[in-house]
Amino acid sequence: MGKPTGFLEFERISEAYVPVAERVRFYREFVPRLTDTQAQKQGARCMDCGIPFCTTGCPVNNIIPDWNDLVYRGNWQEAIAVLHSTNNFPEFTSRICPAPCEAACTLNIPQTPVGIKSIERVIIDKAGENGWVVPELATQKTGRKVAVVGSGPAGLAAAQQLARVGHDVTVFEKSDRIGGLLRYGIPDFKLDKRLIDWRMAQMQAEGVKFVTGVMVTKAKLPSGIHSDAKKTVAPEQLKQDFDAVILAGGAEQPRDLPVPGRELKGVYFALEFLIPQNKEVAGGRKNPISVKGKHVVVIGGGDTGSDCVGTSNRHGAASVTQIELMPQPPEQENGELTWPYWPIKLRTSSSHEEGCVRDWALGTKEFIGEKGRLKAIRVVRLKWIDGRMVEVPGSEFEIPADYVFLAMGFVSPVGGVLDAFGVARDPRGNASAPTEGTVAYHTTVPRVFAAGDVRRGQSLVVWAIREGRQCARAVDEFLMGESILPR
Repeated sequence: MGKPTGFLEFERISEAYVPVAERVRFYREFVPRLTDTQAQKQGARCMDCGIPFCTTGCPVNNIIPDWNDLVYRGNWQEAIAVLHSTNNFPEFTSRICPAPCEAACTLNIPQTPVGIKSIERVIIDKAGENGWVVPELATQKTGRKVAVVGSGPAGLAAAQQLARVGHDVTVFEKSDRIGGLLRYGIPDFKLDKRLIDWRMAQMQAEGVKFVTGVMVTKAKLPSGIHSDAKKTVAPEQLKQDFDAVILAGGAEQPRDLPVPGRELKGVYFALEFLIPQNKEVAGGRKNPISVKGKHVVVIGGGDTGSDCVGTSNRHGAASVTQIELMPQPPEQENGELTWPYWPIKLRTSSSHEEGCVRDWALGTKEFIGEKGRLKAIRVVRLKWIDGRMVEVPGSEFEIPADYVFLAMGFVSPVGGVLDAFGVARDPRGNASAPTEGTVAYHTTVPRVFAAGDVRRGQSLVVWAIREGRQCARAVDEFLMGESILPR
């Protein structure tokens, strides 16, 4: 905890944003972090609640009360040590995690939780600026080799943990740069890519090898999945060259919308728009999709849809509309009813604030085009009765649309990779692997493990880090008979 009476003395302080008119002109991060004094006051608000629900609400079980107290007392180096003890990459989570810890904070019952996420960011940014984040070298090498397929947060967390206990780790990535969706998918205005490079440098110093532009399997990738691979490596080769293989390639197969007109030019999966934009910002060729002066409709109300909204605004779209199949959630949850669980409520992102018309309970009936080019979409109002979706008679109407971005989530990992390894799938198409017991994170194929979205399905960055860390311990136990890595 922080100051015993801090929650009574200090108000919650939220991070400020650069004004909309200014930030839509660039792709840099636009959320200045709290000052040290502001962070200390936020840390002081951490009350002596008895049971720290924030810790159990956090998938990596961050020891939040401890580092809140350390920040309050100005012990910044101890704070980063405590933070790193459970989370390999707080520079990512403090920017793009939705903060289930804050929903679980006892002070969230009256809707004024401690600003845990903003404190976390001050800790890691301050640690980076002061050189407190250094390579943690293994005291001795084990002689064991581990291949990690996929360089998103799950793969990176597993790789770093295993390297730190002396294993030789090689990460294989089909894109031209490391990071998975952290690199190509999440816009730069939400996550500065220099942070990935910074953490990569630490991992390389710890012995992790990175191999990019390599696809593990020759299977043809389905539509909507990006790859820069110029060569392939067979699963059999990996199993021959390494003592263990971790599949951490994420859940990349986007959910499609097979309605009439889907083939029209102008209808794209969200990442077909977002990935080229990340590459353009990184100095690559110009995004082939430009929505400047165009009418944009984003189908899907989650984070990926919000990213399409923010990117479209920076292109200078004439209008941006975001529609969602589900009914509009309440603007404010009933904290006494939902706490400490993650509540369903209306969430308005910074991208929405930049300009977006939002509509709910709409079903898409048809993409309407002219000469092969999208012009509008036809939608219908929906009612939900006993959990069933029912169209409202006579409620159809059209929305002008030069571009539609499908952001309805991701349904499964790339099937070709799992099939190439011979890994069994669960009913949702994910890699089948338990998370408990002596076979935790083991797939049905000997020496092949799975972690992150490839195993659990589309989820949060913090869940990916958790699974990567736990999988690393499982692999270490498998290779060495025991492990000192935390679970």
